[in-house]
Amino acid sequence: MAETLIKIDLSKSPQEHDNIHNRWHPDVPMVATVKPGADFIIECMDWTGGQISNNDSAEDVRDVDLTKVHYLSGPVAVEGAEPGDLMVVDILDIGAFADQMWGFNGVFAKENGGGFLTEHYPEARKTIWDFNGIYTKSRHIPGVEFIGLMHPGLIGCLPSQSLLDEWNTREQALIDTDPDRVPGLANPPYAPTAHVGRATGDAAAKVANEGARTVPPREHGGNCDIKDLTKGSKVYFPVYVKGGGLSMGDLHFSQGDGEITFCGAIEMAGWIHIRVNLIKDGVKKYAVKKPIFQPSDMAPSYKKHLIFEGISVDENGKQHYLDAHVAYRQACLNAIEYLKKFGYSGAQAYSLLGTAPVQGHISGIVDVPNVCATVWIPTEIFDFDIMPNADGPTIAVTSDEIPTALWKG
Repeated sequence: MAETLIKIDLSKSPQEHDNIHNRWHPDVPMVATVKPGADFIIECMDWTGGQISNNDSAEDVRDVDLTKVHYLSGPVAVEGAEPGDLMVVDILDIGAFADQMWGFNGVFAKENGGGFLTEHYPEARKTIWDFNGIYTKSRHIPGVEFIGLMHPGLIGCLPSQSLLDEWNTREQALIDTDPDRVPGLANPPYAPTAHVGRATGDAAAKVANEGARTVPPREHGGNCDIKDLTKGSKVYFPVYVKGGGLSMGDLHFSQGDGEITFCGAIEMAGWIHIRVNLIKDGVKKYAVKKPIFQPSDMAPSYKKHLIFEGISVDENGKQHYLDAHVAYRQACLNAIEYLKKFGYSGAQAYSLLGTAPVQGHISGIVDVPNVCATVWIPTEIFDFDIMPNADGPTIAVTSDEIPTALWKG
């Protein structure tokens, strides 16, 4: 039985744990050291650190403090790891805690983070999902059940000081182009809510003042939200500091490609079983600038999909030049309008695209002026037929709107 290297207590706050952190900085102290070839278990809080409850109110999603997330377990050092090496991480298994077999999906208020379709769905919303073995379903979205593909949304190694400085400089420059934008263009360092793990004194202050927020993906990995990164997967991370400093969290029971609702997978607390190895000087040997991911062969065996297209023309009819963001947004909006014909609200359909094993593809990116993006919805997850036919759609689901909370202002 593998050792549980990092344990957490869900009855305690993140601030009561010194083996987790919520900022990226080279001076976050290692909490454990392992040898190459070691395998071990890491326990993780949900990405909000327990701010969301299993109830029928979206007020907790509306009020979530995004300056505190994501909470990461670690960092873990690997003996002999040096800058320029590749850290090889095998994901051997992953699961939810036996006494917390549920997860949540949320849409943040536009004033507090927003989401991919904020202009259409500006209010905070929440759905709760119950786990039954490998399956999940929600009391807030009837007529659908699917197999979860559990994975860490966030995993990566500590940055070097020079890389951290590069992040902070370029992200602040982006913020400065429109500092009053809602939601903001990026999230700069914010010391008051920084959780710096075992750092103390001047080192703690330095981490808090300089530490990069853990929300976006970057060169070291981070919040990549790759739904296929489940057990059986392998990741090759560039090492930037001595020991590497591997941290992880933001566990998902299931997610649609793009995690479009922002709080957009089925978020959960749980554990992950991994093995670590090193490829010495691997960054140079393989010309690696960013992590390389090898997905698992394990995946839900959904074979039939209904595919929705989007192009680089926005909902107001404005033409954009090879804009993949606009194209993917249009594909999602087209899918949502289609699902509404079967009785779902727009918000239910939006949440479903963020939680179910939906595939997102860039189908064409060279034919000016339009990118073609597609959203692939597995038809087998529904307990009714969603395929078009000559008789037209039938209202198959009726339910209350998912929990919604208006902004306090």
